[in-house]
Amino acid sequence: MAEEDSRPAPAPAAEEEAERSPPAATKYVLITGGVVSGLGKGVTASSVGVVLKACGLRVTCIKIDPYLNTDAGTMSPFEHGEVFVLDDGGEVDLDLGNYERFLDVTLTRDNNITTGKIYQSVIEKERKGDYLGKTVQVVPHVTDEIKQWIQSVSSVPVDGQTRPADVCVIELGGTVGDIESMPFIEALRQLSFSLGKDNFCLIHVSLVPVLGVVGEQKTKPTQHSVRELRALGLTPDLLACRSAQPLIGSVKEKLSQFCHVPVENILNIHDVPNLWHVPLILRNQKVHEAIIKQLNLARSAGPPDLLDWTQMAESYDDLKNSVKIALVGKYTNLTDSYLSVVKALLHASVACSLKPSIQWIAASDLEDATSTRGFGDRGISGMILAAKYARENKVPYLGICLGMQISVIEMSRNVLGLKDADSEEFNSKTPTRVVMYMPEVNPAYVAMLENAGLHFVGCDESGKRMEVVELQDHPFYIGVQFHPEFKSRPRRPSPPFTDGGR
Repeated sequence: MAEEDSRPAPAPAAEEEAERSPPAATKYVLITGGVVSGLGKGVTASSVGVVLKACGLRVTCIKIDPYLNTDAGTMSPFEHGEVFVLDDGGEVDLDLGNYERFLDVTLTRDNNITTGKIYQSVIEKERKGDYLGKTVQVVPHVTDEIKQWIQSVSSVPVDGQTRPADVCVIELGGTVGDIESMPFIEALRQLSFSLGKDNFCLIHVSLVPVLGVVGEQKTKPTQHSVRELRALGLTPDLLACRSAQPLIGSVKEKLSQFCHVPVENILNIHDVPNLWHVPLILRNQKVHEAIIKQLNLARSAGPPDLLDWTQMAESYDDLKNSVKIALVGKYTNLTDSYLSVVKALLHASVACSLKPSIQWIAASDLEDATSTRGFGDRGISGMILAAKYARENKVPYLGICLGMQISVIEMSRNVLGLKDADSEEFNSKTPTRVVMYMPEVNPAYVAMLENAGLHFVGCDESGKRMEVVELQDHPFYIGVQFHPEFKSRPRRPSPPFTDGGR
């Protein structure tokens, strides 16, 4: 009789765990863009991240901005939209705000790479003698710095866990062919080669326009864009084609033939009712399957669970009632200047089962044409008038940062009778500085303002820096020195934005 095998049978849980083991090292998905800027590479990168995260993969993101600024902090909102502020104080491109909102992660300033940061680091190393007398050049020294930065940042967890992410989504800003992005293209080419095909996936976002009354979808711009990308040493694994309407089958076949990309890897990101649909249309086109196959992640990923995300996208489409919101600001000619505020209002409105209807009001349009103010003070008088209207007419008011200071100035002038009340920033010669550089609200006027009904209900640890004001006997009149819009998420709206609509 054969001897009985005494070895225990493998536990099902162990088998299941082996099937979903994490990858040995972080893998990369690069998003590039061609033809024109403004195609939505940031939304594409965020949406790809959402789908991969829904497959059970842990995702981090990097945004590369090829400009020479070290960060976005000193740039006008008219240049690149709002400056998004991270938890560590980093002032970065607004796309990092998209990443945080879509993926619910906490990024750092190092997740935004700029030409300025790279060259600054290289020059500092050269001055310290780290290059041992070598002639410092774009290749290899700048490209090596870029690769080192990418691999270092991608290993830092951004979701509260200790292990590095499974996938790092990299968005290369600008358009392929831009002269300032060439060192990054070369560094990414080298990185792709050294990592190998099963660790690096390239998605190229391009435009398929419709020209003329015939309405024919044109593939030539994408063909040329891919050709230029290939000439630089990078070959796309997937194409993400932006269009107003869904691509027809023959267009996909033509793109596949001339761009050397399989038909099933040609994605179409057409116009949708709201941006929350973008991850869903990518999921429907099986973007996860293509990426998982390319990166050999089948043992680490499962089918995407986007039920909650689907309900969120579709519930917004079904909303019937709206709330009218006046957004008064200095940079309303470019709505991206207030992108995070707009998103926070969207999150809050949806939480209240309402669609936001934002009325953009340039603060300068409210001002008396004969009034004169100093340089950089455009719109201040208009904001004060808006705050006065909201206070007197019991209209909900939320003042953010400057908006809180405006509420203090308005109360001081029109309730306390301090006609010269102003901010030291706008008028350093005013005898009535109710707002100072530090601690912002002049302590000498706090008691007077509180007696008039404007209560300082939040302050810093020292008790001297006023952070939150609230007007008594008013349905909702709040000012905050901080920026709550940066912490708002689709399913977790920031409280200052929700309570004003209830």
